Amino acid sequence: MFSENPSESLNKVTQLPSFTLDYDYFKEVFYYYLYKAAQSSDQKLAALFYICGVIFTSVFLSNLFRYLSQIVLEDLRIHTLLNLRKTVFNNVLNLHLSFFSNEKKGDIMAKISGDVQVVQGSITNTLIVFFREPVTIIFYFFALFKLSASLTFFTIFFIPVSGLIIATIVRKLKQATSDAQTSMGIMLSILDEALTGLRVIKAFNAISYVQDKFQQENIRYSTASRTMVKKNELASPVSELMGVTVVVGILLYGGAMVLEGNNSLKPEEFIAYIAIFSQVLRPAKAMTGSFSQIQHGITAGERVLQLIDTEPAIKNKPNAIELKNFEQEISFENVKFSYDEHKTILNGVNFKLQRGKTIALVGPSGGGKSTISDLIPRFYDPTEGCIKIDGNDIKDCTVESVRDMMGIVNQESLLFNDTIHNNIAFGKPNMSREDVIQAAKIANAHNFIMESEYGYDTVIGDRGVKLSGGQKQRISIARAVLKNPPILILDEATSALDTESEKLVQDALNNLMKNRTTLVIAHRLSTIQNADEILVIEKGKIVERGTHQQLLTFEDGVYNKLTTMQAL
Repeated sequence: MFSENPSESLNKVTQLPSFTLDYDYFKEVFYYYLYKAAQSSDQKLAALFYICGVIFTSVFLSNLFRYLSQIVLEDLRIHTLLNLRKTVFNNVLNLHLSFFSNEKKGDIMAKISGDVQVVQGSITNTLIVFFREPVTIIFYFFALFKLSASLTFFTIFFIPVSGLIIATIVRKLKQATSDAQTSMGIMLSILDEALTGLRVIKAFNAISYVQDKFQQENIRYSTASRTMVKKNELASPVSELMGVTVVVGILLYGGAMVLEGNNSLKPEEFIAYIAIFSQVLRPAKAMTGSFSQIQHGITAGERVLQLIDTEPAIKNKPNAIELKNFEQEISFENVKFSYDEHKTILNGVNFKLQRGKTIALVGPSGGGKSTISDLIPRFYDPTEGCIKIDGNDIKDCTVESVRDMMGIVNQESLLFNDTIHNNIAFGKPNMSREDVIQAAKIANAHNFIMESEYGYDTVIGDRGVKLSGGQKQRISIARAVLKNPPILILDEATSALDTESEKLVQDALNNLMKNRTTLVIAHRLSTIQNADEILVIEKGKIVERGTHQQLLTFEDGVYNKLTTMQAL
């Protein structure tokens, strides 16, 4: 292009060049055929078609490969998001219940949804930049070295200075990003609590209070977001300013080399150098911009990894036993438990629940009754002592086989926004309609189900909001009936019901308890008078035990006092 010999340039377009695998060969071939077509007056139109064909073909191929590359990258992006979200969700479901006592639900939701999306975007976009831009920069710097090594070394001197400035901005951006994402998690927790407790909020005229609470966090999030945006947007102009600074330095240093006239740098080479270096600025700016995105991804990634790296406290031992049948008894042997180091919930609990028998737990609130029921299906493990099923420590058994033995009905029936059929057959999707109907009849639920709009195909709303308390409880009982477990755990299953609903539910529970081993936690003592044994739990210990009639003989006993209070 800058040759001082015109005849040399003419030879390049009048002679077909020898094949070499480089850019100059293809450029000279193009000029050769273009020159050849333009020499003949009757082929000038052909030359025009030739140029148009080359332009169309190059643009077509360029867009084709761009389209294909985007398809591949989008597939990579979607696949990354799919697997990452699956991994996080699966790990969350396997975590122990105590983990969720210390974490905000909204923050977990933010990590699974928003943070995973940020990580996925950061990974794929960074891959695009760091696969493409460094190659481009290396290519351009190779050309710059060919033109002037000394000027290129002068240019490289500015790189660490620019990197230090950008790193300072990026470090501050990471903290701002962390603050914004944490605030978003808190805001989602407030939203979840508000939607769940909307009835209570309205009943206590607390709408303004909840609105203010949400707005305070909303303002905190907005402030953190503004800080994050300021830091993020600062990186681009700073990198551009650094680029211009380098260009000015090249003009001064390179210009001085040209003006010295010692042929260390020719004018045409200097112009070419500036032209090539200007092409370095775009990929360099793209890489600088990606640093900000990387920090977003690192911050989100750290939050996501907290979920992925958290080890479940309840998990199977390497050679865990799989329980097949329940034959004899459940035994508690000197069981102690505490949620933390400061408060003991259970302190030396000992009892045996024989197969086919019913044991009831009663006592003041906070005594540890529900904790005992949570230890049997291994929602938690004892701090000391052991729980055995047929002589096997449940810690030595697979969690799945232990829970397969049990049906649980709690005070608060947790139903899903699905059909009545699917709620009863929850966890057993292959159950037939006949089996579901039979379970519903045993649970005294069939009649009200058939009176609903679509029968067993009626969708009951979020948490069963379309059903009454008694109806929800009977659906839960039908679910336990369908599972047909040998062991039942009933945790105050009728305490929140009115008298009529309680009778229907109690009849359903009596049907469910037939020929089963049952642990009952009761608030209303009238429902457990026929239990084979009643354990009175107070302050984490069994303070009394016996049948209903035996416990009434202790005039100053806790059970007698509870019975007297409920009779008033």
